[in-house]
Amino acid sequence: MRPLEGLEVVAIEQAVAAPFATMRLADAGAHVAKIERPEGDFARGYDDVAAGQSSYFVWLNRGKESVTLDLRTDRDKAALETLLATADVLVQNLKPGALAKLGFALDRIRSDYPRLITCSISGYGETGPMADRKAYDLLIQAESGLSSITGGPSEPARVGSSVVDIATGATAYAAILEALIQRGITGLGADISVSMFDVMAEWLTVPLLNHEGGNTPQRIGLAHPSIAPYGVFQPKSGAPILISIQSDREWAKLCEDFIGDARMAHDPRFATNVARVQNRDQTDARVAAAFAQFDADEAIARLAKANIALASVNDMAGLSAHPHLRRITVDTPNGPVSFPAPGAVVADETRAYGAVPALAQQEL
Repeated sequence: MRPLEGLEVVAIEQAVAAPFATMRLADAGAHVAKIERPEGDFARGYDDVAAGQSSYFVWLNRGKESVTLDLRTDRDKAALETLLATADVLVQNLKPGALAKLGFALDRIRSDYPRLITCSISGYGETGPMADRKAYDLLIQAESGLSSITGGPSEPARVGSSVVDIATGATAYAAILEALIQRGITGLGADISVSMFDVMAEWLTVPLLNHEGGNTPQRIGLAHPSIAPYGVFQPKSGAPILISIQSDREWAKLCEDFIGDARMAHDPRFATNVARVQNRDQTDARVAAAFAQFDADEAIARLAKANIALASVNDMAGLSAHPHLRRITVDTPNGPVSFPAPGAVVADETRAYGAVPALAQQEL
């Protein structure tokens, strides 16, 4: 038995953030009724690479039941009311105020169904000067300042996955689980609001505090703004290697066992991380010179022997063939699709994952 079996979830959702949260609920055993417009969640049309279907939709909607409702009609409004009467959780990411205009104001819903947990996901929250503004992942990457610290020195860049949406969905999922625990104690539901902007602003706490402390982060590509050496180096031959030095003790080990100059660990220019960051060009130059002496395999062997953290700079082909990649396979209307498994592994549990629903799987 999965942890959330018996839980009834109504999801008035589209795109990524809300479907991510309800996907996690479905994975844990909840029954998720995904309410779609007659034309369907617009994420169904994002691409066609997953057996002729959208990669986003296939990934985020496994294990759900598609229920097609036109909430402009009295009949379908009554059908939604019936679903809410027996629901434990309502997740919705319509434009702020849109649900109320349809006759489902959250204060009314929670008054009628006091055990119901509602979770509203939006770009900028329910109130405030930008509450009515449309918001999508890349827009929030830009508005929050994330893109200003992403990329190389010449220009800002997008994080290569929908990081804002995923972070928001994960935050909503955690808040819903907290509310379920609280309801088990008090018997009462909760009204949760999750803003994409708020989520990303919190995730940017460290660079923000650095800026407000007079140390505004700069874009430095595949390197760490406050740790050195922490970046990519090119061996004499073979693929580039990324290393991470997390302490002065590790730096001393790198100097002795890889660079071949134990005295560097005590040089005032390099002895502490603060000094190495201040002298990053010199630090990286010394490390780069050491890498240039070795082929990639020899460099990796030496670094591993010295217990230095390292990584290959992979691409999607590298991930696809990676020996550590765990996969799941789910059924879809066009056949099975394989993709990466969820990160959490529960001992002694083999979890099954539900199929991706076709549009209008059920009409009420």
